[in-house]
Amino acid sequence: MGASSEREGALFGNAVEQIITAVLRPEVTIDEIPAPQRIAPFAHAMSGDVLTADGNESATGRFILLHEPAGNDAWDGTFRCVTFARADIEPEMAADPALPKVGWTWLTDALHSHDARYHAFSGSVTVVTTEGFGEMADKDADAQLELRASWTPDGPIGAHVTAWSDLLCAVAGLPPLSPGVIPLQPRRARRG
Repeated sequence: MGASSEREGALFGNAVEQIITAVLRPEVTIDEIPAPQRIAPFAHAMSGDVLTADGNESATGRFILLHEPAGNDAWDGTFRCVTFARADIEPEMAADPALPKVGWTWLTDALHSHDARYHAFSGSVTVVTTEGFGEMADKDADAQLELRASWTPDGPIGAHVTAWSDLLCAVAGLPPLSPGVIPLQPRRARRG
């Protein structure tokens, strides 16, 4: 391994350490998951769940950090944050045409509140409503909101992970923490 490869490995290792030590909302439980192998030479991935008081999942998501030492023109940088968040929502909420913009604002507000600077920002918000017919007509309609986004981070990665945990809580319908409130200990369960 050359000096350049060692340096890049150390740089990525530092970023992963920031992910592991990031302060998350206490409602978020995370697991390390297999990272994509073909997108970049270095990748780290985790999933997160927000559970209700009775233990049911109210939101789920993923946070992936990619590192391409040679840079990537589409990223306009060497690191890329990729995220996904999904939650069930009330069908009446899904009917609101402003919901996709509101969902996107949850992400941008979370990033800004943690001073998680970024550029080359892109993504989408999808609202899906399912209604049964025929033999399934007696089933209640259900709806989901899905947010997918990626951006090139400018600065410490930990702030981006903290913002992601806030996004998961927002998608789950939890109110934001009051200004100045810092979660005590992040719950970092490792499920097998």
